[in-house]
Amino acid sequence: METTRQRIAARLRAEPATASDLAAELSLPTPTVYEHLEHVSRSIGNDDADESFLVSPPTCRDCGFDGFDDPLNAPSRCPECNCERIDEPAFVIR
Repeated sequence: METTRQRIAARLRAEPATASDLAAELSLPTPTVYEHLEHVSRSIGNDDADESFLVSPPTCRDCGFDGFDDPLNAPSRCPECNCERIDEPAFVIR
């Protein structure tokens, strides 16, 4: 039986996913998935394996801003144009 974090890591090794994608697949609340992603990112970074935890940053749909401070978080508003239409960050392990 795999832990939730092991299932998330296995899924991200297969293909990129957003926290919402993972939440739907694992029947978890999205904020809980973000907590697990933080731990997965640290464990991948600490392993001696040749893997990396990669993040495609959130992006504003209106102005294209993608310089958010914390890519492991879903921002609610763009700091440049105050738009609330933000694409979620996507995660992958390669």
